[in-house]
Amino acid sequence: MATAGYGVFGIDYEGHGKSMGTRCYIQKFENLVADCDQFFKSICEMEDYRNKSWFLYGESMGGAVALMLHRKDPTFWDGAVLVAPMCKVSEKVKPHPFVVTLLTKVEEIIPKWKIVPTKDIIDSTFKDPVKREKIRKNKLIYQDKPRLKTALELLRTSKGVEDSMSEVRMPFLVLHGEADTVTDPEVSRALHEGAASTDKTFKLYPGMWHGLTAGEPDENVELVFSDILAWLDQRSRHWEPEERVRTPPEPEKIAHVTSSNGAESWVPDSAHGQPQRGCSFLCRFGGQPNQQRCKM
Repeated sequence: MATAGYGVFGIDYEGHGKSMGTRCYIQKFENLVADCDQFFKSICEMEDYRNKSWFLYGESMGGAVALMLHRKDPTFWDGAVLVAPMCKVSEKVKPHPFVVTLLTKVEEIIPKWKIVPTKDIIDSTFKDPVKREKIRKNKLIYQDKPRLKTALELLRTSKGVEDSMSEVRMPFLVLHGEADTVTDPEVSRALHEGAASTDKTFKLYPGMWHGLTAGEPDENVELVFSDILAWLDQRSRHWEPEERVRTPPEPEKIAHVTSSNGAESWVPDSAHGQPQRGCSFLCRFGGQPNQQRCKM
């Protein structure tokens, strides 16, 4: 996306990547959301970026973070790209309800213990065997069992996101692999159908797994990114200062589109015109081709 002219800004969550904190320990999911809210908005306030479009981008757990950021400030962002978002943990990797109940009773006693039974996420995420092995050798990738508190926070968060789908009003593109066994593609379809957004698009990729942008063969990864860039290109624009005074968007006509693979989407009739205010982690100048584009 940077090669395409967008500015991309990311953050390592507490305990993840190179950030401080107990490795992959999430005491409270809202803390991650608060960190992202503060950091990304600090970028948007910079002079170089304040007049550009601001889009959120989230993969898997990051998709849940993006949706929660939108719920935290429903009119701030211009749109979101959600790649296999964690709207609900797949039943194929979720522990049995009895196990969840048992673990909940001891979460405050042993919150950091790596005792949650789960399948190997790397094996389920990365289809390309070469890329899979490369990920296994990355020392920043957490490969132990999930910590107790972390696992329960993810379950609670996914349930909360699932229950609040109808509150989503920002423009969004949701993409999912049909063969994903980590997050459920049918829940992404439910998000698309249940969201209140008037500009929403759902793309389902036959045969693809969870890792759409990092675990698939190169030709599949290129296809996914081309779809993402096409969506962003249609909605990115330059904002005048007075336009940042946010008012509720006017309803617009929408058209029902079905792609060749059967995925359905609702696209505004004015898709090539001015976008409505929405949510996203990306930001850029739209309009003239020579203007700099930036995304967060």
